[in-house]
Amino acid sequence: MGFLNEKDVKYIKELFEKNLDGEVNLMLFVDSPEKCQYCKDTIELLTELANTSPKIKLTVYDINKNQKEAKFLGVDKVPGLVIGGKKIYNAYYFGIPAGHEFAALLEDIIDASKGATRLSASTREKIKNIKEPVEIKVFVTPTCPYCPRAVRTAHQFAMENDKIKGAMIESMEFYDLANQYGVMAVPKIVINDSVSFEGALPEEEFLEYVLSALDGKK
Repeated sequence: MGFLNEKDVKYIKELFEKNLDGEVNLMLFVDSPEKCQYCKDTIELLTELANTSPKIKLTVYDINKNQKEAKFLGVDKVPGLVIGGKKIYNAYYFGIPAGHEFAALLEDIIDASKGATRLSASTREKIKNIKEPVEIKVFVTPTCPYCPRAVRTAHQFAMENDKIKGAMIESMEFYDLANQYGVMAVPKIVINDSVSFEGALPEEEFLEYVLSALDGKK
């Protein structure tokens, strides 16, 4: 039995037929089942997803055999997914993008295909003016209904500016990392390891935290 039922497949096919423009590349890094509990499931899920549209291409890399590719794309954990459309974006999924996060992935694919985000013009303008590196970690769980919004905001920021890296991190799969950052509730967002907050904030407020991390405030 697959991850996507007949109803899911029908919905996704119609969604992509209506909204996809250019091709989208899903670049997934995995390890052996002994070292990565959810890698096999992630391959199966993304294979089913890629089969819903001829515009989606899935490439699976072994992180040990493809270390150069992993380094180039900035992947240091598995399963690790990178999204490419008109260009390769610094939008990452570390952990299986299942549960509520699957909806975020569908929206990311549409944005990557169009080469455009849904952010407001004022937010896009402020993001484009960022000149320093920004790393946004978004800790989530598959059952969190508010997490996809936070992931989508971080990923859209990353799509608008190559200086920004937005990474979803599944807290239960990467428990040690979640513990390191004191994740007690999700979504928890950590920016440049200096500023953090919890909750799915509107894009304007989210951006203020990003800017404050650069300014050394909060």
